[in-house]
Amino acid sequence: MVHYRKMTPEDVEAVHQIELASFPTPWTLDSFHYEMRENNFAYYIVAENDEGRIIGFCGMWLVIDSAQITNVAVHEAARGLGIGEGLMKEAMRIARTRDVDVMSLEVRVSNFVAQNLYRKLGFQDGGIRKGYYTDNQEDALVMWVNLNE
Repeated sequence: MVHYRKMTPEDVEAVHQIELASFPTPWTLDSFHYEMRENNFAYYIVAENDEGRIIGFCGMWLVIDSAQITNVAVHEAARGLGIGEGLMKEAMRIARTRDVDVMSLEVRVSNFVAQNLYRKLGFQDGGIRKGYYTDNQEDALVMWVNLNE
């Protein structure tokens, strides 16, 4: 069983470990501390297993009537179990409770697994950000969804 809840400052270390294992240019530990303590727009969700271990997370910035997904990652051993989908559904649910109309994100043009998940959740292609990813200059596909439909 997976449980989803709001991330707390005490979760930063575990979330950062997942971040390090998931991305070629991961956010720093200090970045996550900043998000938890100082960024009033930030809202993060963690996925926990039955033992209380964090196995995934999703971050977003809630600004007026829009939400920007900042990062989503699942521990390697827990991938393919629907946890990413659960995190995104929870983020969408939270955004709706905050009267958010549109949610958007960027995803690598080569990350077809993530793109398929986002499309399953109703996201549409919105455009390309050329050279968005600094590790290899890969383009990002911008995707968005209207949360009121």
